[in-house]
Amino acid sequence: MATPCSACHKLLQMGTKIVAVGRNYAAHAKEMGSAVPTEPVLFLKPTSSYLENGGTIEVPHSLESLHPEVELAVVIGRKARDVPEAVAMDYVGGYAVGLDMTAREIQASAKAAGLPWTLSKGQDTFTPISSVLPTSMVPDPDNLELWLKVDGETRQKGSTKDTIFKIPFLISHISSMMTLLEGDVILTGTPPGVGPVKVGQKITAGITGLLDVHFNVEKRRRPESC
Repeated sequence: MATPCSACHKLLQMGTKIVAVGRNYAAHAKEMGSAVPTEPVLFLKPTSSYLENGGTIEVPHSLESLHPEVELAVVIGRKARDVPEAVAMDYVGGYAVGLDMTAREIQASAKAAGLPWTLSKGQDTFTPISSVLPTSMVPDPDNLELWLKVDGETRQKGSTKDTIFKIPFLISHISSMMTLLEGDVILTGTPPGVGPVKVGQKITAGITGLLDVHFNVEKRRRPESC
């Protein structure tokens, strides 16, 4: 396994936002009953949703399960605005594996009503993430195997070579609309195989040959009455 870079990991603490890319694997779009996009489907997640490796993912009180989605996280290394695709990789500071935890019932209701996905994607602990690997440890980010297991059973396994929109294009596209700052993260989409995880189960995920992460899943505690 590769050794994460402590200086790189500090980038996450500096970031201002998480830009997530939906339906960036055709097979995942199809399993969700969605059309394969012709341009990136983007949504934002707050950095307050980060959860470090070994932490506990919290299922909201009203729900019985969440859907984990394993993704390659691209960590921005310096301010990026209107970046040409040809030089976009110069703005990458490192890579991580992240989970886009999704409250599928809330998302389905939001979609049906034409509302944003924020409540289904942005709650506390909804972005578990690994330490950050320096770019020197990841010579070919377009050929990485991502995997996710629940209680030891493989749920997702896919390669970043199957993404519709590649990293240089995403950086260029996103930075043409919003400035990417040092430490910001782009979640580049998830391969097929998503499904529910329930309270008491354990999630492991990773990038084959580079790193892995593990998380418990528990019910969010109700705040004590004053």
